[in-house]
Amino acid sequence: MIGKISTPRGEHVQPLLYYLFGPGRQEEHTDPHIVAGWRHPADLEPPLRPDGTRDFTKLAGLLMQPQAALGKRAYARPVWHCSMRAAPEDRILSDDEWAAIAHEVLDRTGLAPYGQEDEAVRWVAVRHGDDHIHLVAMLARQDGGKPGLSWERVKVRAACLAAEQRYGLRSTAPADRTAARRPTRAENEKAARRGLEETPRITLRRQVATAAAAANSEDEFFARLGQAGVLVRKRFSIKNPGQVTGYSVALPGDTAKTGGPVWYGGGKLAADLTWPKLRQRWTPDRAAPGRLRPDLTAGERNAIWEHATRTAADATAQIRTLAGTNPAAADDAAWATSDTLHVAAAMLGSRILRQAADAYDRAARSPYGRIPPPSPVGNRLRQAARLISAFAYVTQERSMAPLVLITKLAALAEAVAELRQSQQHATQAAAALRAAEHLHAAACPAPAPPPRPAPRASTATQLAGLSFPAPARPAARPPAPGQPGPDPDGPRPPRGPSPPRPRRPSPLSRRPDHRPQAPGSLV
Repeated sequence: MIGKISTPRGEHVQPLLYYLFGPGRQEEHTDPHIVAGWRHPADLEPPLRPDGTRDFTKLAGLLMQPQAALGKRAYARPVWHCSMRAAPEDRILSDDEWAAIAHEVLDRTGLAPYGQEDEAVRWVAVRHGDDHIHLVAMLARQDGGKPGLSWERVKVRAACLAAEQRYGLRSTAPADRTAARRPTRAENEKAARRGLEETPRITLRRQVATAAAAANSEDEFFARLGQAGVLVRKRFSIKNPGQVTGYSVALPGDTAKTGGPVWYGGGKLAADLTWPKLRQRWTPDRAAPGRLRPDLTAGERNAIWEHATRTAADATAQIRTLAGTNPAAADDAAWATSDTLHVAAAMLGSRILRQAADAYDRAARSPYGRIPPPSPVGNRLRQAARLISAFAYVTQERSMAPLVLITKLAALAEAVAELRQSQQHATQAAAALRAAEHLHAAACPAPAPPPRPAPRASTATQLAGLSFPAPARPAARPPAPGQPGPDPDGPRPPRGPSPPRPRRPSPLSRRPDHRPQAPGSLV
């Protein structure tokens, strides 16, 4: 079950009530009615007018009474809206079951705890479909106070997990902050209007993750973002003007209504891309290679690929060993695997590798945004990623396709999937398996198309042409001095007499008892 809190909150409750009890944008709302609330649903149901429309005067007035009593202390946007949706394959819940889920959400969030129906906020739960309900609450308590909204999304997620266990619904991932920030509906629609394959948020997340994996320092991180064509805006400390305390990125051409760039902070991209967590990548306890010479020999270049391949194979064995003995010790290696995938995808310019790196992202993150302590295996993976990136940056060599390394990375992703499964992180395990599937597809070249069948002769002329192919033309001699050369477009066919036009059949040939003679035959 998924619970989604609408942002920003609403200013007025009447338009939301009109929408929930209306036909919907595509006539998808069927039988809208209240299943739960701070009072009995029968007392809150909007009555029908003679013309068939709903009268929301009483319901809206009751919901807004505590808000009006707060006066100037009230929230500027007091309408709290949360939709609860079950999976398509789940069974259809009854009104009583949805009512119990709604009460659980309001209790866990602290908006309307059990036993405080006359003191807490006023709210209703509207159902206008089989698989979901909408919760509407006014953020003003009936006792004159204002409700708190701390950790509201985490609490709603906990209520969803409790409902899944209670009613046997499809299990979903906990709110462990391992998922990246998804694009909003407005971002998706804007990308579709511009004809983009993905939203700028996804593109920037990949660019920032790749630059962080390839960089050895803060300055190199920002330099790589600039080389990738990303706009960067740094935030500096007030006490120490030269110290960077944050950053935001934007894509050229992605502008807001005001005409300026649309900026995204690191935390708006992913939990592990905030500036404090990025700085932990460049601490002395995490290995970093030295600079490569620009005149690498072929043997040295092959040694880089062989080193990365051996490192991936060793990490696979180490993760599988730790998955059964000490899974937490393998978290750093799982996190560093993402660096290797992003750098390999960027260097090879492979669309499939890019998809594998994007799919693996969630499997790399530890719950609640924690950065795992460094480990020797993770340091070696990071070192291999930075070596590959430095090699690509110095030589701009992108023609090599190390299939052996891709195969080892696929096995490494499968090992991380086993690790996450042992840690009971089903969603992260599924992400690692999806990445492994993409890597296997990249390692196995597409099968060659089947050979075309030999042409078959349907006439005597075609049979003769297949049996006796035309002899090759002799090479043209060079033209004599002063003579025109051959036509660059090829020899032109000699002009001959045009073929005779077919004559209309005579009236005799139209008789049914007359058979036309074949061309060239004797009469």
